[in-house]
Amino acid sequence: MVRVVVDAMGGDEPPEVVLGGIAKALEADEDLEVVVAGNEEVVVPFCAKHSRTEALVTTEVIEMDEHPTQAVRHKKDSSIVRGCRAVRAGEADAFFSAGSTGAILAAGTLLVGRVKGVSRAALATAMPGINGHMTTFLDMGANADCTTDMIVQFARMGQAYSQIVLGVENPTVGLLSNGTEQTKGSEAALERHAALVEAADVNFVGNCEGRDVLTGSLDVIVTDGYTGNIALKTVEGTAKFIVSALKAEAHRSKRVAVGALMVKPALKGVAKLLSGDQYGGAALLGLKAPVLVGHGATNPEAIMNGTLTAARCAREDLCGKLALALQP
Repeated sequence: MVRVVVDAMGGDEPPEVVLGGIAKALEADEDLEVVVAGNEEVVVPFCAKHSRTEALVTTEVIEMDEHPTQAVRHKKDSSIVRGCRAVRAGEADAFFSAGSTGAILAAGTLLVGRVKGVSRAALATAMPGINGHMTTFLDMGANADCTTDMIVQFARMGQAYSQIVLGVENPTVGLLSNGTEQTKGSEAALERHAALVEAADVNFVGNCEGRDVLTGSLDVIVTDGYTGNIALKTVEGTAKFIVSALKAEAHRSKRVAVGALMVKPALKGVAKLLSGDQYGGAALLGLKAPVLVGHGATNPEAIMNGTLTAARCAREDLCGKLALALQP
């Protein structure tokens, strides 16, 4: 059995959405136990109705707009803090929340702790690509400023995540830049490129461009959190623009409206891929135990998949394998 703490209070949606996802996860995995963290009136009635659950009653909630580190330090009875403490104490194997990314990063780092030798934890996700190929993309925003050594560490962690979660045997790694030539990029990018070439344990194939994030031509794409977050938000914004533009055109033309109606199922499928619901969000790589971050605007399917992915990471010892991958 694997025990996963799920934050019932995290996200923009009501707790009932999270509880619905937990129920789906319990149905999908008979060897899963869930510790449901949250306010008493939310978690106790739910746990009374579902086997393989345990209520972790908390009295505080960290809101999305709060300063992450200050909130973690002052709201010690929040669902995020108590959940991470339970993992550190060995009372659970992993933690999942759709709450404040900054607060989860702070609590994970301060309470769960980093793997020995890891400078910073990185936020990683699986991006959809052509022909169904998934690309591990990191850092998505946990670290705006990164040293060259951190980028090399992210590459190693991305490789391990690709192998364990996505099942890629020997992942290829690309460095996000403004051109594929090794001479392209800022001074920082050139230094990172040289370091990745020298890293014998990294299957580095060279620079890649922003368009490669969704082509599926690489198994891992690595960059700093500042650039990675901009790239990710650009993808999200482009998807919203395309949907909005198609709706506007459909209102102007009956022919376009008929065509849009015909491709609507396909568009929904594409939107689902870009949402990240298949894996439930992003993983904080470099911590001593699995900590996963879901989307704030979540749904039961995303909660289910995030919970199941957290359980899979624990079962397959993602963090232990990451630790081994980062050894000199």
